[in-house]
Amino acid sequence: MNWATKRRLFYLFIVVLVVGFLGYLIISPYFNKTPTCTDNKQNGYETGVDCGGTCQIACTRQVDQISIIWARAFRVVPGRYNAVAYLINHNPTNAINKIKYSFRFADKDNVYLGKRDGETFIPAGGKFAIFEPAIDMGNGIPVYTTFEFTENLVWKNVSLDLIKQVKISLSNISLENENTNPKLSAMVKNESLFRIPEVSFVALLYDATGNVVNASHTYLDVLLKEQSTDINFTWPEPMSGPVVSEEIIPMFDIFSAKLK
Repeated sequence: MNWATKRRLFYLFIVVLVVGFLGYLIISPYFNKTPTCTDNKQNGYETGVDCGGTCQIACTRQVDQISIIWARAFRVVPGRYNAVAYLINHNPTNAINKIKYSFRFADKDNVYLGKRDGETFIPAGGKFAIFEPAIDMGNGIPVYTTFEFTENLVWKNVSLDLIKQVKISLSNISLENENTNPKLSAMVKNESLFRIPEVSFVALLYDATGNVVNASHTYLDVLLKEQSTDINFTWPEPMSGPVVSEEIIPMFDIFSAKLK
């Protein structure tokens, strides 16, 4: 092999190396993709397909179902009712920031009276209440109320530190004018350094047997960090029986709480 042939082979070798290297750069990302939580594969530190581990989405098999304790309709004035569902999330570090639901109503003869659809969030860990106001029943009287979620629940993992930090406390709870125009008042305080938007409160009134005799709802556009404010609930009619205790449940989407 003469010198000219060797030189041509050397140049060809260099060209092959360059082309091969460029080809590797182009092709390798398709075979060595960094695992993500949206690639439809179980990889990286995931415990399921795009869920668990370092992903915000929790795997369905790793969360417990929500318990629907009860659902009821409460008369406001003749023909108009508020609906409440009382639930428990058994998952201390899992929440849902958007889920659709439906209330359905029937009279004592199980005749269908109508439904009310809505959308809510589910807070992490513990009891919570879903409230639908001012439902027109016409001449019907709802005796049976059912509640269900109408789409798949997509759970998200929530940092335990965040859950411990973002807290709302209630104090000075007082019910007045129970036999005329009832009014329930309380002091609410944001115990955190987070700005919490769109905070709602569901009030439940209990009789001596532990039965809920009425319910109401109020709303704050925002609770600023360490802010305290008064909230009030009112009813246009007297209570149907003596009220011996009150429960107020604050509701807010923990994913919307921001340090500001």
